[in-house]
Amino acid sequence: MSGRQRVLVLGGTTEARQLAGCLATVPNVEVTSSLAGRVRDPVLPEGEVRVGGFGGEAGLARWLVERSIHRVIDATHPFAATITSHAARAATQVHVPLLVLRRPAWVAGPGDRWHEVGSLQEAARILPHLGRRPLLTTGRQGVDAFAHLDDLAFVVRTVDPPDVPLPRRHVLLLDRGPYTLVDELDLMVRHGIDVLVTKNSGGHATAAKLEAARRRGIPVVVVSRPPLPEGVPVVPGVEDALAWLGDGHR
Repeated sequence: MSGRQRVLVLGGTTEARQLAGCLATVPNVEVTSSLAGRVRDPVLPEGEVRVGGFGGEAGLARWLVERSIHRVIDATHPFAATITSHAARAATQVHVPLLVLRRPAWVAGPGDRWHEVGSLQEAARILPHLGRRPLLTTGRQGVDAFAHLDDLAFVVRTVDPPDVPLPRRHVLLLDRGPYTLVDELDLMVRHGIDVLVTKNSGGHATAAKLEAARRRGIPVVVVSRPPLPEGVPVVPGVEDALAWLGDGHR
């Protein structure tokens, strides 16, 4: 990279932390990582960190100009659709190059019993037809989509306690990945899980639950990712993002 580069990484993911760590060692780069602040005790990346929203796309556009940001890399969670949309529009407004870093989605393999749906609400509609003891691993936001399913006995696993209504019959597990196959199998056996509900987050940290479900022969309700903004370049890994930063585009 030639000249001083100020890079904003929209983070909160493992890939975002890895990217910030790499950039923090580059002499001519100033990296700032932005976290939404929805996790109570986040794992912080190297370099400067800001926590909290920007105030919508207008606030983000203003911040990019005020801080003289040269590049933006959106390495947020695949389901952080709002910030991704705001970043795309804000970067266009102020003519700052934007890259989206997204880990590859999970893909069903032999032996998987996947039911792919477009939303949490759709997942809730089909769930009663698939099992009675669901393991819900969709994060704390949106758990209320399942709150009306009184006949099901849920095991809800989140990092932080949900601040929305929960199903009447539930066990709440507060835990953070990565998870091992042995642990996931043990959890499913111990709680009698007969259906898994997950977002298609991708990555290795939480993929063991899919293998465990395959081995147990239980169905999996998989919520598909929201679409990405049109016209924004997308890469699957940290090395690709580093290459984009060094390719001379401004």
